[in-house]
Amino acid sequence: MTDIFFETIKVIDGEIFHIDYHQKRYESVLNTLGVREFKNLQDYIKPPKYGFYRCRLVYTKSSIELEYIKYTKRDIKKLKLVYDNDINYSKKSTCRDDLDRLFEQKEEANDILIVKDSLITDTSIANIALFDGEFWYTPKNPLLNGTTRQRFLDEKKLIEKDINEKDIYLYKKVALLNAMIDFDIIASKDIKDVIC
Repeated sequence: MTDIFFETIKVIDGEIFHIDYHQKRYESVLNTLGVREFKNLQDYIKPPKYGFYRCRLVYTKSSIELEYIKYTKRDIKKLKLVYDNDINYSKKSTCRDDLDRLFEQKEEANDILIVKDSLITDTSIANIALFDGEFWYTPKNPLLNGTTRQRFLDEKKLIEKDINEKDIYLYKKVALLNAMIDFDIIASKDIKDVIC
């Protein structure tokens, strides 16, 4: 895996969302590489005053680069189950080759839902949550511990749980979670219409 990483930060009309969670993950990643002194990401982000942007902050041990991209939400209505027991994406790296390879298997779906060792993990761009009629659950071992996922866990709005592929159709609703879409429910009637 390459040692170039990134954060995707939501910016609306100059307001930076949840920077503390991005700062914490940035420090955690660099800490695993032996870095002990960290830059304050807030000092680098100078967003446009108007509009909805995806701030892409790319960093290494010694550098930070930013770009602001006008945000357009991807319309995801169907997820294709794909399988890979060896995939590892524990850090938000710019090297997404394995995710891209799996994404190519999406067929008629808009995105993929990755199964690793019979357990549900993530889509190619988001963590996932499933609703059983009473509680929202998120996989205990996602490929990437997203900042939005962590925030909802901290707020006690999600419960971590191993979600076996064979049990997925027992759930009633599906939501995707990432920094840009927050908590986006994509299935509220029949989960079989969304996951294939």
